[in-house]
Amino acid sequence: MLYEHVLYSAKTFTLLKSVFRFGPSAEMVRGASKYLFTASAKRFYIKDVKILIPATWETQPNYARPKTESYSEADVIIAAPYMNYGNDPYTLQYGGCGEAGRYIHLTPDFLIDDKFLQIYGPRERVLVHEWAHLRWGVYDEYNEDKPFYFAPDKSFEATRCSVDITGIMAECKDPQCSGIKPCEVDQVTGSPTKKCQFFPDKKQRTTSSIMFYQGLNAITEFCNQDSHNAEAPNMQNKMCKSRSVWEVIEQSKDFKASVPMNENAPPPTTFTYLQGGDRVICLVLDVSSNMMISQRKERLQQAAELFILQFIETGSFLGIVQFNSEGKILQELTHIEDDNSRITLANHLPNLAEGGLNICEGIRTAFRVSRIVLATAGEDNGLTSCMSEVKESGAIIHTIAIGPSAAKELEVLSGITGGLQFSATDSPDSNGLIDAFAGICSTGGHFFNQTIQVNKIKKKTQGKDWLNGTVSVDRTVGNDTVFVVTWETMATPAIYVFSPSGQDYSADFVLDMALKESHLKIPGTAEVGDWHYNIDIINATSQTLTMTVTSRAASSSQPPVTVNAYMNKNSANAQSPIKVYAEVSKGYLPVLGAKVTAFIESDTNKEEFQLLDNGAGADIIKNDGVYSGYFFKFNGNGRYSLKVKVQGSEKVTKLSFRKGARAYYIPGYHENGRELHTPKKDLGSEPGFTRTTSGGVLVVTGMTGSQSPNFPPCQITDLDANIEGEQVSLSWTAPGEHVDQGTASNYEIRMSATCKELKDHFENAILINMSGLVPQEAGKREYFAFKPEGIVLKNGTIIYFAARAADTFSIKADISNIAQATIMLPYIPAVPEDPESTIDITSLALITVFSIIGICIIAGVSMCITKRKQRRRRRTAPAA
Repeated sequence: MLYEHVLYSAKTFTLLKSVFRFGPSAEMVRGASKYLFTASAKRFYIKDVKILIPATWETQPNYARPKTESYSEADVIIAAPYMNYGNDPYTLQYGGCGEAGRYIHLTPDFLIDDKFLQIYGPRERVLVHEWAHLRWGVYDEYNEDKPFYFAPDKSFEATRCSVDITGIMAECKDPQCSGIKPCEVDQVTGSPTKKCQFFPDKKQRTTSSIMFYQGLNAITEFCNQDSHNAEAPNMQNKMCKSRSVWEVIEQSKDFKASVPMNENAPPPTTFTYLQGGDRVICLVLDVSSNMMISQRKERLQQAAELFILQFIETGSFLGIVQFNSEGKILQELTHIEDDNSRITLANHLPNLAEGGLNICEGIRTAFRVSRIVLATAGEDNGLTSCMSEVKESGAIIHTIAIGPSAAKELEVLSGITGGLQFSATDSPDSNGLIDAFAGICSTGGHFFNQTIQVNKIKKKTQGKDWLNGTVSVDRTVGNDTVFVVTWETMATPAIYVFSPSGQDYSADFVLDMALKESHLKIPGTAEVGDWHYNIDIINATSQTLTMTVTSRAASSSQPPVTVNAYMNKNSANAQSPIKVYAEVSKGYLPVLGAKVTAFIESDTNKEEFQLLDNGAGADIIKNDGVYSGYFFKFNGNGRYSLKVKVQGSEKVTKLSFRKGARAYYIPGYHENGRELHTPKKDLGSEPGFTRTTSGGVLVVTGMTGSQSPNFPPCQITDLDANIEGEQVSLSWTAPGEHVDQGTASNYEIRMSATCKELKDHFENAILINMSGLVPQEAGKREYFAFKPEGIVLKNGTIIYFAARAADTFSIKADISNIAQATIMLPYIPAVPEDPESTIDITSLALITVFSIIGICIIAGVSMCITKRKQRRRRRTAPAA
């Protein structure tokens, strides 16, 4: 099996030109190919690497033009973290076991600064570690939250795979970790405190595993069925039902399509350099009679004008094509240099809705450019006739399906070209078209040019009314801030906008009566704080009023908070729930503590639900900045569009290091107790903010009628167990009656003396009486304490637990993760502070024994002397 993947850098040319051509990146990839070849038993290697060079770099003769390659589809992204301590190599991975990740992120510092070799190990090994996350959906075999566990042989073990990796348990002497000392012990549980760490020996005899710590020289393999540590409380065991990494890889399409090669080394990797030019886009807009329905023409004009006036970046080239049964160029490619060029383009938007429909003619007319935005509302049975032509063209086509009857092949068209997919309903209170055009705005890795939807407000009015409120502009945005108001009737509303300091911008709105739209562009950088708006809806007719506020980064040195929304599938059968994700980040660092709401809209219904970053339900990793939830309330076949709104509160939201799928940050090696590294530092909080974004479209099939199937509660993935005195305390996040919404009917929890029994024969384990527990609403934390019958709780006791919920129809969820509860009296590991003062358990025991003997001898001698004195006194005492 051969691999192709894309490397991209958004860093400046002067720093990274040598890196891409001659430096560590090429060495890393070549080394990774050889390391992967060995680790995969000669099945996989890296054949070809396509490097997408930023358009701002100096052009070279050997740079080819990209076709469908793009930053958003890259497997490996090389870009600055924009924050100190953000150089962790990681994979954005939030799917289930065996599901591919989104991308690998490496920083320029990681590639060129050799100090990171001591922390993460050789770069080629790190790349293979991350590639396994990305390609095969396996997980890490360490656990920073639970670095130790109580093994069946009554000893504490470091969470790792395999257990043959040797090392010591110790903690740093000081914040700089200039030395180590024995681990402190929790006096209640007898286990090491959170300060305790595992320092692996630099010299090892075992060869596995890459997903624990790839940096050790001896490690050349993934854990397999023979070497796997199924007891360790790590993400691999939790997510993959205690299967080894190699067992998961064996189930992949890659493995099934491959055979071991006979060669002792893989063929050399080839590198292809690609460089795109300025951003070139052509709007290909439907003007057929289909656009007469539900004010589609007017709404498309509003959204396209906003795209031209605000969304598309300065420096881009834009053309406009209209089509019905024929295609026609309305505006040749125009360089967007200033507001005047934007206005010129907006004036060429079509104002037509008549005739038949031939989508292929519209596409062919626009073939002179590389990226096409295709917006259409009608069915077109002839669309399949130009699919092969489109594929060969190298054009990227983003599609916007307008209304319920838009051609079913649109998603295929965008799929084969690497484009994005959106849909907009005919609902008058929907902002679908504006959301779609906003979602098309390319980040290209340039956070500072990206248009950000700060807020979106809409109101369905029944008569004369006011729309009042505030829009918060946080300190990470403020440049090119635009307020856009749209309405439906001929009466223009009165619009008032005031800055946080009270400055009145109401007179600065630019009115477009034909499009029923008015917009205000704030000069310079918008003032930070709450902007107040008051809109007087003069007309008594029922209508929908919307206001969209967009902005760009306030500074080129600090990236803004951004949101990317996804669904785990673009098309699905209605017989299984869909996972919805929202990645909230600043640069490449996750933002925690935000309130994230998902809106999924079809032509006949709209659903609203919360996305959580709690490590339960659809959410894989707690506090990784990826907020997740399930969508399952299908109401029919067809398209469903996703929108996400995010709110961050001052002193609540904060930045964090990337958690989850990333290279192991080793605190140091055990080699004479000297070679240590500085621990990570905490990151600061973020200001309050609001963001909205579009997350694409889902096409649902397989439904009969409009009633969604009944789905059981979701799997419990964070069951935790502790023994406190004579009781066992269990806790977990409540699942729902249906997946992660509502309230489950009941719980079934079982316990066993072995992990294997719960994993293989759950029904045979001891059932715990749960009659006293009333399930809580999904997302809340459940607590249950009980005294186990027939089990004597004593030092060394180990009990394993697993759980599952059921709904009112007794449909049961999958069995949870397996939790371990132990009793261990306080224990202090014998770890030397330095090599010169080594004291082991045996020496300590001998010292104790000799001390006791010495005390006994002294005591015995003292007693003998006392008795002699007493006898003398009796002999000399006078008679009675």
